[in-house]
This record gives sequence, C-alpha cells and structure tokens, in this order.
Amino acid sequence: MSQSPARTPARLGVDIGGTFTDVVLEFDNQQYSTKVLTTYTAPEDAILDGLHQVCKKADITPADITQIIHGTTLATNALIERRGAKTALITTQGFRDVIEMRTESRFEQYDLNLNLPAPLLPRNMRYTVEERVDALGNILIDLDLKQVEALAEQIAEAGYDSVAVGLIHSYANDKHEKMVRDVLAKRLPDVMVSLSSEVSPQMREYERFNTVVANAYIKPLMKSYLSRLAGRLGEEGVDCSIFLMHSGGGIISIDSAAEFPVRLVESGPAGGAVFAAHIAAQYGLDKVLSFDMGGTTAKICLIKNQMPKTSRVFEVARTYRFKKGSGMPISIPVIDMVEIGAGGGSLAHVDSMRQIRVGPESAGSEPGPACYGRGGEKPAVTDADLVLGKLDADNFAGGTIQLDTDSSNSALTEVLGKALDMDAQTAAFGLAEVVDENMANAARVHAVENGEDLSEYTMIAFGGAAPLHGGRLCEKLGVDRMLVPTGAGVGSAIGFLRAPFSFEANRSVYMKLSDFAPEKITSLLTDLQQEAIGFVRSCDADAEILSDFKVYMRYTGQGWEIPITLTEQQAMNPDAETFQTLFEQDYTKLFGRPVEGMDVEITVWAVNATTPPQPVTLLDQVDTASATGEAEAAGERQMFDPALGKAVAARVVLRDSVKARQMVNGPAAITEDETTIIVPSSGRALRQSDGCIDVIVGNSHT
Repeated sequence: MSQSPARTPARLGVDIGGTFTDVVLEFDNQQYSTKVLTTYTAPEDAILDGLHQVCKKADITPADITQIIHGTTLATNALIERRGAKTALITTQGFRDVIEMRTESRFEQYDLNLNLPAPLLPRNMRYTVEERVDALGNILIDLDLKQVEALAEQIAEAGYDSVAVGLIHSYANDKHEKMVRDVLAKRLPDVMVSLSSEVSPQMREYERFNTVVANAYIKPLMKSYLSRLAGRLGEEGVDCSIFLMHSGGGIISIDSAAEFPVRLVESGPAGGAVFAAHIAAQYGLDKVLSFDMGGTTAKICLIKNQMPKTSRVFEVARTYRFKKGSGMPISIPVIDMVEIGAGGGSLAHVDSMRQIRVGPESAGSEPGPACYGRGGEKPAVTDADLVLGKLDADNFAGGTIQLDTDSSNSALTEVLGKALDMDAQTAAFGLAEVVDENMANAARVHAVENGEDLSEYTMIAFGGAAPLHGGRLCEKLGVDRMLVPTGAGVGSAIGFLRAPFSFEANRSVYMKLSDFAPEKITSLLTDLQQEAIGFVRSCDADAEILSDFKVYMRYTGQGWEIPITLTEQQAMNPDAETFQTLFEQDYTKLFGRPVEGMDVEITVWAVNATTPPQPVTLLDQVDTASATGEAEAAGERQMFDPALGKAVAARVVLRDSVKARQMVNGPAAITEDETTIIVPSSGRALRQSDGCIDVIVGNSHT
C-alpha cells in the first residue's frame, strides 16, 4: 500500500447505528464508504473494521487520516436499555420525587392502565440536602456543608460510580451545586459528578433533573468508550483530532463530549439532518422533508431555508412509540426530529385485534432479520422487502451479506401468515404497508403541528432503508419529488463531515417586557456568547465564528414558549418594542392571531456559536423533458407494487451505470452497494449532474 503525500486532508466520518456502523472517508476529492454490522459489546471493533476497509479503497494507511468525526447511538441505547452506571441524585429537600412525579400531563387521556416510564433512578438512589434558592437566585436557606459531607460518606459506602446534582432554581444561582461538587471531589475523587447548572441551566425542574440524571447515568459508559476508542485508534497509528457530533447539529471536542455525553443522544440523526440541509442548499430548495430510515429507526425533519428546525427539549425511550409525553424529557439543544416508524430490522407481530404491528422491537445486527441467517426467527421489515422483490438476495450490501429468501418466507408465514390466513407475499405486503402508513401518519401529524403542507416539500431520502420506502411514502403524502443523493446509504456519516463546529449556551433568566432591562440583557447575551465561543475555540482555535441569538417567549400565564430569532444587532442593542413585534409575528404565524392586551415574558436566552457552513455551489438542474435517453438495465425481476396491489416486472439498473441526464422509468430498482432506490410504477427517475437520483412520483407529473 502506497503512502499518501504528507498530511493531505483525509477526513473520516463514523456513524454507529443500531444495526450498521457506517464509515465514510473523504480523501483527494474522492469519497469512499462502507457499512459493517455494529459490534455491541465493543463498538470500536466495527469502527476499526470499517476504517481499514475505506483506507484500503483509498490506498492510504490509517496514519494518513487527519480528522475523525463520530456520531453514535450508544448514549441513546444506554438510556433506553437502562445500561448506565450506578448513579445517585442529590437534590433539594422536598424535591426527591420530582423525576418520578413527572408533570400533570397525561399523554393518553382515557387509558386507565397508563404505563408511565419508570425514572432512571429508584427512590432509594435519590438523596436530599436542606437548602433553598428562589426563582430570582436569592439564597433563602444556606447549604450546610456538614450535611453534604455526611451524604458523601453514604455515597462512598454505597459504591456509586456517578452523581447527579440537581438543586431547585440552580439555573438562577449555581453556588450551592458547586459547593456540593467541591465536597464530593474532595471525598470521592474517582466518582464522576454532573451539575444541572452546567448540563442544562434552564427552568422547569422535571426536565432539568431528568437531563442531569441522564448525563450522570451515561457519563462513565461514554467516557470509557471514548477513551478506549482513542486508545485503539492510537494503536493503529491514527494520530489526529477526534470530534463528536452533538444533537444540535454541530461538532464538539472529544473532551466536551465525555463531560456532557447527554448532548450526544441524537447525534446520529442530527448528522442526517445536516446532510439533507447541505443537499437542499445545493439544489436551492427552501422546503425539504428529510427522511432517514436505517436498520433500527426512521426519522423525519422539516428543513426550511436550508436550516433544520431546532428545539431545546426532546424525548427518549417513549413507552408509547408516537405519544408525546410518554418518554424521558431531555432538555438540551437538539435538531427537532420525530421518530416516524421502524427501520429495516424492526420486527412484526399480530396483536390481539388480529392486526399487524411493527416495532418497536428490533432484530438489530444480532441476530438481525430472519434473512440474515444468524438465528432470527421473527419477520422484520427487511424480510418483507426481500420477499416483495425490493432487494436482491445475492447483492445485499454489495454482496457481502447473502440473504436467505426461504428464511424470510418461513418467518412471515409462521408469525403473520398462519394467524391471518395469508401467504408469505401477502403477509409481506401487509407488513410493508403498515410500516409505510405509520410513517406517513406520523409525518402528517408533525407537519400539521408545525403549520406546514407537505405537498409543497421535496423529500431527501437517505439511510440504508429510506430509498426502498421513500417512493411509496411520497405517494401516500402527496409529495411529488424525492432526491436520493450520492452516498445516501451512509448519509448521516457524510453529514458529520459537512457539520460546523458549534455549541449552544443557554440560561433561564425570567423577564417581562413590561420590566425590560436592556443593560441586563446585553450583559447576559454577551456572557452566553463568550461561553459558546469558548467551546468552539477548543475545537478550532483559528476559525471564524458566527453567533446566532434566540430568546424563548410566551404570553404571561402560558405554559410553553416559542423561539424568537434575533440578529446580533437586535441582541446587543435590545429594544422592548422590537422584541414584542418579533414575538407577535411568529406567534401569529403559528396560532393565527396575537393576543391583545397581554404582557409577554422571556424565560430562556440562548446563543449558538458556530463556524461558517461549508460553501455550496448551486447546481444547474435538468428536468425529465431534457433527458438524453434511458439508462441501460442490468436485468429484470418481479417486484410487488403496493399502489397497484400486484407484482410487476421491474427493471434492475446499476446506479453507477446511469449517466447524467439519463432516465429510469418505473417500476425499477436502482441498486448500489449500500442501498436500493425503488422507483414506483407511477414514477420516473433522472440522474442529476452531481450523481443524485431525482425521482418524480405520480403519473400526472412530467
């Protein structure tokens, strides 16, 4: 293997998913990628396997890699599976049960047997100290250090690995939380400590306590993993900076990630949203529906004006898959995505009402779907796709995984067919339609909640399973265009390489517009800006850094806020009238009209520091009318078209053989190593100049 020129940029993106680990190498203006099965017990093994594969393709050594950007589902999975460290919570006396009492909201109003998710920590692992700070940060009861020292002895005797400290109103005054940390650090130097005033300095104690507990719960696991990963990479001769994708769509240093691992909970899907936003910018699209479907889950994100929608609270580990409020709220900056169904490994069963249900259980990579031949006996979405002719058993994952059609037929018949008196193909049709309709329903709800009409949107599909299901989803949603970019099968990993270095600092400081204090606001936003910039500087000391400002506002007495974006001029020269106008404009857009005569209050202030986005060149696009001919087919196979309810003869086309401006008329399967694009009978596909497959869905479109 030849040696590349000294330190030519060679950037590696790595995404650990529930089924596959995706690895992408960008080197010498070329992109090399692979998918390997995730190794649960030691995730770094799959990374190293993929690293060697892409280095071999690029003809470089691991030592030539100059930067690694990594995203992972490990933090999410640890919370869902309750595989975290032995953790204690220290909170204010009287607030011990906040994380168990939750809020007064019922996510299912009429379910008498409502199954609320259990808190991460049982009551006997939650401790209290006598102290009190009010909502303005005034100390009402001083913290007794002797009481904290006695508590430290109890924690030492119980053998805790990590401690979360969440005191009431510590977002307004963190003095007592820091005092607790100092005592613990002196008495228990090997125990990791997380402070809510650092992890999530925002009002609402339930969300804040949950977030700091989650951070403490996964901190030892993630710190150990990141340390092992750095060590293993070092043994392979990789001597470069390692960065982590965070939930807000930016990149942070490995040290920051180890300290605040809760910010990694949505890191993989966030990379996908960044990838879709980059493609949207290239195509000049202002309304994009990002559709990311992998082996375990599927996510959508609304992208407007080439920017993913963001939020500051999201849920993990929902006990009711699509029910808001049924999960564990995490209060951190995050790209606003909704889980809209299942991945390729999600398992199907027949419920007591004789209906096909899919997920949330997943076959993952161990044992995987029945067709993997690794011991799986229940039918997964991938089994249905195989039986319906969407997949080629001999060329799955570039031929590296041989699929067993007989096993898929057997699993579908045994679990679904016998219960519902169906043959294997009909059972597969039912399974696929349930999955696609579930995703379509959730997408419709998400769009309505955001006041959007999806028929005005273009879908960008990526992830191993999204191009298989995207065409059918477009038919159901009335979306007439779907883009499948180059490298779609590893889209999230590519997104990591497109993401900026960024960090959002936020703080809860309550203020009414009737008590507007410009000097206080300027000082607060300046402090937040410096804090956010400091994190970004730790990743790239010389980069240009931009700042985005947001305030969260509501009418007095309302229970939730809406985000209002400010320019730097508006933030640093605050004016109550401007704030009022901006709030009323956004409130009217969401709810139809403002509320006359009511005061407005601000609850949270946020500053996001970020390096500039990668420059994008707007593409010259072609339409089907200017196509230069039809791409040559490599073969033909029977494929079930759910819109027609029957099997049709579909052309099989190799993606690499499709030239720019060439057409592929549906029904067709456009195949590549990492995914397959299904062009429905109602559609046609065109290859754009950048290699993107542009699918137009619907017979009425040209």
